[in-house]
Amino acid sequence: MHIFVKYLTLLLILITVVACGSRHSIRPGDTVDVAFEKAMGFYERERYSDAAQAFETVLSIARGTDLAADAQFYLAKSHYHNRSYLIAASEFRRFARNYTRDERREEAEFMEAYSHYQMSPRYNLDQTETYNALDRFQLFITRYPGTELAEQAIEYMDELRDKLAKKKFNAAEMYMRIRQYESAALYYNLTVENYPESKWAEPALVNKILAYVNYAERSVRARQQERYEKAIESYQQYVQIFPRGDGRSKAEEYYDRALMGLSEVSTATAER
Repeated sequence: MHIFVKYLTLLLILITVVACGSRHSIRPGDTVDVAFEKAMGFYERERYSDAAQAFETVLSIARGTDLAADAQFYLAKSHYHNRSYLIAASEFRRFARNYTRDERREEAEFMEAYSHYQMSPRYNLDQTETYNALDRFQLFITRYPGTELAEQAIEYMDELRDKLAKKKFNAAEMYMRIRQYESAALYYNLTVENYPESKWAEPALVNKILAYVNYAERSVRARQQERYEKAIESYQQYVQIFPRGDGRSKAEEYYDRALMGLSEVSTATAER
């Protein structure tokens, strides 16, 4: 008897849940207004997967009505909140393209970029989405200069560039560890040239000097001069860009090694 009551209770709960779900779902014959209200109900209850499906349904019956733009906008937001960022980016772009005079276009274009920002992975992984986010944030800043959202976009771009700089810097560090000094110098240089305002630029330039010094010291005599000279050029570049840099003492240490090595090479050449 106890088991029967238990199963009967579960059955009643299931029937209630199904009935509630049916009541909130869009049904054939619902007007556009009723369908949109049900979709918003899912959205406001944070049932974003259900909301996305409901707004898709609303769009299919609301084209040409005043609710079409609202349905498209909340469809994009539903996918965003559901962490379906790639779909969200596409839907925000569709909104901006289809409703060019809507006052929410600016927000939609920002959210398209921000959706790609959300997909940007850790620095040591593939950075395709980082570049996608940068491209779209840059486009946004060009279209809406001086706005509050443009200021936010600049901050996100700085963060993304810092990530890319870190990736280049760490690639250079890896080459240093395995004594591939020419490759290390190349990646340190890319860090400086591509991301001069990042926090990785100064240490990259200091280590570029060291990379060329190490490269020269391990080279055959005939190639040492040009590699020491590259170390000296890198030091001069450092002094010009970071005259009061935190790494100045290390840069000078590596510079002195380069000068000493170059002097030894010149002496050996003269004695021949």
